[in-house]
Amino acid sequence: MRVDFTPIRERTQKAIPFAAQYTLEDIRSAAIESVESMLNLIADLDDSDVTFVPVDPEANDPYAAPEEQNIGWTLAHLIVHVTASTEEYVSVASVISRGIDYPREPRLRYETHWKSLTTKLQCEQRLRESLRIRLGYLDAFPDVILDGRWERGERFLELFGEVDAKAAYLFGLNHEAGHHAQMLEVRRQALAARAEPEAAAG
Repeated sequence: MRVDFTPIRERTQKAIPFAAQYTLEDIRSAAIESVESMLNLIADLDDSDVTFVPVDPEANDPYAAPEEQNIGWTLAHLIVHVTASTEEYVSVASVISRGIDYPREPRLRYETHWKSLTTKLQCEQRLRESLRIRLGYLDAFPDVILDGRWERGERFLELFGEVDAKAAYLFGLNHEAGHHAQMLEVRRQALAARAEPEAAAG
């Protein structure tokens, strides 16, 4: 199933009430759907497409190396970013589902370096690996989900309220879904760039 994150993005509903309407099976289905949508997005692409650097006037990554802060993100880059972020959220979700409050630090995050993914096959492997990881963390939830919380800071608390296990998991999927339109635009540019020399040769 595809979760409608509009109430969270428009801040018309707080995190815990939003998440409460979804069962763990709903969340499992949404996790699978998110990965499958990205696999489908790159299914007909080739290695040059997933490593194509798009034009992105809004590119601004202050955490990147200086020479990379304003470059457009390739599909490979986007894939390693969203999978790492989702895995961070769902790993915390599995901890707080057992009634353990989790602090802001240390972050449970590891992100594969985007330059290490140079082929479509590697992108597909990363997506399938991520699906296995995120479903594994969901399987780590106890039968009775306990009332742990994730400390996210005062500003986050003001905007979204407290975060329990299901809310943490869904926030990871929300972040991922927020990049899908960007992925589609990079795909569009990659295919357009591929078509230009083909047209010239024809």
